[in-house]
Amino acid sequence: MRQTHWMRTLIALFVVAVSVGAGYMVGTRHTRSALLEGSAMAATVDGKDASKTDRKILYWHDPMVPSQHFDKPGKSPFMDMPLQPVYADEGGASGIKIDPSLQQNLGIRYATAKREETKEGFDAVGTTQFDESQADVIQSRVTGYIDRLYANAPMQRVAKGAPIASLFVPDWLAPQEEYLALKHGHADQGLLSASRSRMRAMSIPEYIIKALDRTNKAQSHVILRAPETGVLTELNVRNGAMVTPGQTLAKIAGLSKLWLVVEVPESMALQVHPGMGVNAVFAGDSTQHFTGHIREILPGISATSRTLQARLEIDNPSFRMTPGMLMRAHISADKAVSRLLVPSEAVITTGKRSVVIVKNHDGRLQPVQVTIGDDIGNDTEILGGLTQGQQVVASGQFLIDSEASLKSVFPRQEGNAPSGPSAAAAPPSATSAPSYQTTGVVKQITPSSMTFSHQPVPALHWPAMTMTFGKPSPASFSGVKVGQTVHFVFKSSSDGYQLTTVEPIAGGAR
Repeated sequence: MRQTHWMRTLIALFVVAVSVGAGYMVGTRHTRSALLEGSAMAATVDGKDASKTDRKILYWHDPMVPSQHFDKPGKSPFMDMPLQPVYADEGGASGIKIDPSLQQNLGIRYATAKREETKEGFDAVGTTQFDESQADVIQSRVTGYIDRLYANAPMQRVAKGAPIASLFVPDWLAPQEEYLALKHGHADQGLLSASRSRMRAMSIPEYIIKALDRTNKAQSHVILRAPETGVLTELNVRNGAMVTPGQTLAKIAGLSKLWLVVEVPESMALQVHPGMGVNAVFAGDSTQHFTGHIREILPGISATSRTLQARLEIDNPSFRMTPGMLMRAHISADKAVSRLLVPSEAVITTGKRSVVIVKNHDGRLQPVQVTIGDDIGNDTEILGGLTQGQQVVASGQFLIDSEASLKSVFPRQEGNAPSGPSAAAAPPSATSAPSYQTTGVVKQITPSSMTFSHQPVPALHWPAMTMTFGKPSPASFSGVKVGQTVHFVFKSSSDGYQLTTVEPIAGGAR
């Protein structure tokens, strides 16, 4: 009985052990399966997210040397910084992209290239002069004496009808006394008419002859008056002076109209002809505008200024303008010409090239080299490089041009650098590249390079950093040692930045 009891107990324990082992194996397998399934699901989810968020990398580069491309990440061989990736959505599109909020903060404005009908022309300078065609002279027709001179000196302003001089003419007394005697003697009309004709022949004014019938008194004085408002340009007599017939006593130039004499550059001399319109502005007051047409071209080129003079007549009803004033004139042709115009402030001119920043259809900003023509007011004519309707940056373009040059969107080196899309990737040549200089401490020297911890380079917008520069040859700068403070000069080349001069600074080792 006791053995049977032990056998049953052992069998029960064995069954329990087998059950527990089987349960453990099933549970373990289930857990592993669940973990594997969860991992697969996580991998799938991650794969889906990665496919949505991962950006394709085209290459890596050093932002300070953007022309050098690398096929894997790492440390820049040019300076102490990691290489930066360039993504497909950045490198595949032309131009640079600026955040809209940043554009708003920078105050970037856009303008549209538009085609307008404008007249050909050019700017010139001119000066006002008296209109000699309207000058009047005051002359004596008889022999007499200046009894009183009302004008004081030349260049005095006079009004129309103002007295200039009182002239005493003794020869006028006899014919007037003869006329009065015939009148009082009741002479017939024939004798009186003959006496009046004699007085007119002696240049006695008509108002004096008529006054004889009213006053019965002879007059020996006549007042000479200004025929027009203007300036007394000449005054040839003084008080008490004797005058003779035909003598010019004074000359008066009117101010209601003036001549504007425009100095036309010799290069434009053959393009100017009478009838061309002129829009002039007084240099001292931009609100004073005057318009007219060229009246005549004066013969001869000035030997000193090499200019041709064109003359026109301008109105001066308020008499505010006087001779000798400087005017800015724009001479325009008779027929209008269609031109593509952009605001002048949108054009970046360096002397060797002219650039505008164009906004592409995808919102990117691309520097474009253009050919410019004449300035039309506040606009500039574009002869090539743009088409009508393109948007250009009208403010903040210098910042964008600097950013574009830094990213090799547009070559900063000028000279003979090619233009167009291929020029963006073309590194500047060492011969045409400008030189840059700074100071630094030598950190490492190898046969092909030198590493410096250098100061900022403002010309390249570089901060202080540690950077490696190439040597022209292994034997170059053999006297320079590690730890010395040096002044060095370098240029940009296809292999990065190459040293041209390394000079230790006295007492600069540290």
